[in-house]
Amino acid sequence: MLLVVMGVTGSGKSTVGELVAERLGVPYADADDFHSEANKKKMGAGHALTDDDRWPWLRAIGDWLVEHRDSGAVATCSALRRVYRDTLRERAPDAFFVHLHGDRETARARVSGRRGHFMPESLVDSQFDTLEPLADDERGVVLDMSRTIDELVEDTVRTSKPAR
Repeated sequence: MLLVVMGVTGSGKSTVGELVAERLGVPYADADDFHSEANKKKMGAGHALTDDDRWPWLRAIGDWLVEHRDSGAVATCSALRRVYRDTLRERAPDAFFVHLHGDRETARARVSGRRGHFMPESLVDSQFDTLEPLADDERGVVLDMSRTIDELVEDTVRTSKPAR
């Protein structure tokens, strides 16, 4: 199973993704590690990325997922728009998306409390403005990011298991 934990900055993607991977005993990758230094500097300066900035990043994440198809894997990625998720699915068509969704105020509070992260609080609104929820034809589930981490991990593991 290939899982992509998605959502806006501050939704808990990295925390949930890492714990789910640990629980399932599969590799984990944080999409932040796939960004170029130029992308990190751009966001750090308070500028949202363009689609042209994102395409190589998304393709690299998709390639990483494919490399782990046999073992299964968990990756975190904002994947805010359908076209971004489609780009990941071009490489990993069987990916299952776990969308951690919630309100702007919660995300803003979480981001403002971070130390040493390149994503500033000022970009929270742009992420919500860009967000396109999972469509009915997309494999995935939407979970409320205000739930406890343990609940989110349990729900992710439970809902992402393939039907037998």
